[in-house]
Amino acid sequence: MKLSRLPAHLVAEYTMRRNFPPQLLDRLQQAIADGETRHDGQVCFAIEGAQNLRAWWRGTTPRQRAEEVFANLRVWDTHNNSGVLIYVLLAERAIEIVADRGIAAKVAQSEWGTICDRMRQSYASRQFERGSLEGIAAVTELLASHFPPGAEKQNELSDRPVLL
Repeated sequence: MKLSRLPAHLVAEYTMRRNFPPQLLDRLQQAIADGETRHDGQVCFAIEGAQNLRAWWRGTTPRQRAEEVFANLRVWDTHNNSGVLIYVLLAERAIEIVADRGIAAKVAQSEWGTICDRMRQSYASRQFERGSLEGIAAVTELLASHFPPGAEKQNELSDRPVLL
């Protein structure tokens, strides 16, 4: 727990809605939908302003929270074990990508980390749209190279980004 980050957590809801307005969420949704025509994965994008104060006080890490969101949004529950969560925790300036076991077996965590780093750089420059769209595009490329679309491709998860 970092007390210096408390103010960021207190204004997180406002910050989240300001940096991810409905028009941007529409563009991210379209990017996810377009990308999913190129692969057999299921991409979920979740944005959280801040953890609740109890989790923050307990010291829940952004990775632990991302894994919890992965489970709560049922990203793990896809037919081909091909769900991927892009999780953004604005108050901590954290981005995590959690991949289901079918994808994790083929894509190294370091590759997801590279995407997170690039997104973080854009976000640090307050370029949330660019960073998010580039992150979705990079995830799409990885999934397309390892999981080409199958004959019975279906959309199992909503493409709409989730505000937590």
